[in-house]
Amino acid sequence: MRRSITLPVCVLALLAACGCSRSTPAVEAAPTTLSASPAVGFDRNGYPGDAAMIAMRSSFAFTGYWLTNPPGAHRNTWLGKREFLKQHGWGFLVLANGRLDAEILSAQKHGTPPANLARADAAIAIAAAKREGFPPHTILFLDQEEGGALLDEQAAYLLGWTEAVATSGFRPGVYASGQPTPDDPGTTITTIDDIRKHVQAQHLHEIAVFDAQDACPPAPGCTLQTKPLDASGELGLTAWQYSQSPRRPSLTRSCAATYAANGSCYAPGFPTVFLDMDEASSADPSHGR
Repeated sequence: MRRSITLPVCVLALLAACGCSRSTPAVEAAPTTLSASPAVGFDRNGYPGDAAMIAMRSSFAFTGYWLTNPPGAHRNTWLGKREFLKQHGWGFLVLANGRLDAEILSAQKHGTPPANLARADAAIAIAAAKREGFPPHTILFLDQEEGGALLDEQAAYLLGWTEAVATSGFRPGVYASGQPTPDDPGTTITTIDDIRKHVQAQHLHEIAVFDAQDACPPAPGCTLQTKPLDASGELGLTAWQYSQSPRRPSLTRSCAATYAANGSCYAPGFPTVFLDMDEASSADPSHGR
């Protein structure tokens, strides 16, 4: 049976252009340097605006940074902002949108094998990373939105993408689900574990992992008070997305009080800037400064 469970889009694209920057005051003071470990950051589809990013630096060490149009979006408002963010002390979690299974199958039906599609998409992300000024060896994370064990075409696409990045001078990473889902009768699997099995079996390049696991527990909810990375249930992580907007009610009942009444997670002091909260072992998880 084909298994394909869609994760919530990291941040809803239809809300990305919410005009958040219009409601945030300009801030002239230098941002506070964070000393917390692990480092706390965020990701969202839409760029919040320069004033908001300056102010939010006092709460967050790093930000997600899209190289391609985010999931469901028709434009990318992060492009051109790397140097500004670097000057204000931000670290980076560099992201590129992957293909849904239906898109991979459609391309395959029209004569483009998954691995070929992957290499073409990787070339676009690599070119964007170079234009944005990211240094060699920056980790580029492919957004794998669908959870569960990878279908054959999904595995061919994802691993084709990561291998192309691995030979480009950049380093490959993947954003994928760490939420256990049903597999064979009586067993569960996470997308992350399945990816790692493919990499090991095929002797491929190592892939950095950005874990999407917002279930409470182990996730703490919409809060800056984090847990150790391995509390997510996965070892060897580069980053953990522990809170999503909007929250998934069935998985977040025990931490619902940490979210806003509408189910979203907001930046501290910014009631219009909804986001996903992340933690990482480094204040610059992609090493993109």
